[in-house]
Amino acid sequence: MKIAITFLAGLTLAEGFTQPSLPRTGLAPKMSEEEAVAEAPVEEEVAAPEPVAAVAEPVELFGKAPFIGGELFLGETEWNKFTTEYGSAETGTFLRAAEIKHGRSAMLATVGFALQKLGVTFDKISPHEYLSVSQGIKFADLAAMGPIAAVKAVPVEGIAQVFAVIAAIEIYELTHRDGEIKEGESVPPGLQAGGLTGYNLNYNPLKIEITDRRKLVELQNGRAAMFAISAWVAAETIPGSVPLPFL
Repeated sequence: MKIAITFLAGLTLAEGFTQPSLPRTGLAPKMSEEEAVAEAPVEEEVAAPEPVAAVAEPVELFGKAPFIGGELFLGETEWNKFTTEYGSAETGTFLRAAEIKHGRSAMLATVGFALQKLGVTFDKISPHEYLSVSQGIKFADLAAMGPIAAVKAVPVEGIAQVFAVIAAIEIYELTHRDGEIKEGESVPPGLQAGGLTGYNLNYNPLKIEITDRRKLVELQNGRAAMFAISAWVAAETIPGSVPLPFL
């Protein structure tokens, strides 16, 4: 009997030192906010896609050189840079106007150079003997010279007259459009894209239809003239620099 009582007393003391169990409610123990944040899965940051730069459409070039049944476009990379990266389509119009004017100047120079070389000079067709009476310069004197030397022999007054006529035409086209002076415009007509090409003069006494083909022919002839006059001047001033005979 004493043994049974002692055994029961020992069990009672053992239960007293045992941690009471929590009631099972089916719910996990509540975590603190810090622990929840620490154990939350870390989402990887996705970098935003870089903006794609808009690609400008290439500007069509008028006046491509015909070549073996197709077209040859020399300087296409530079043209695209000037008209898309560095400028716009209007930049291309300015470049085209500059080429047209240089081509026209070269065509005039080529004709004058060739006529001088062929002996078709003013002393044979002009009723006047003297180019400058005050300075005693005769047309025959210029005819005996080469083209470059003849230009250098023209008096300063003669050169000034040539530039005065050119300036009058340029100023007219600079300020006029369709035969009328334009006032109140921030940019004069001649300085706008495509200006100073002669088209604003509206001078066409022969009523010739200005087609794209005629413009292309003028452009191609101007390009050929620029090459020709450059070679002729080089050959005239530096003998042997161009290994081709003149005419």
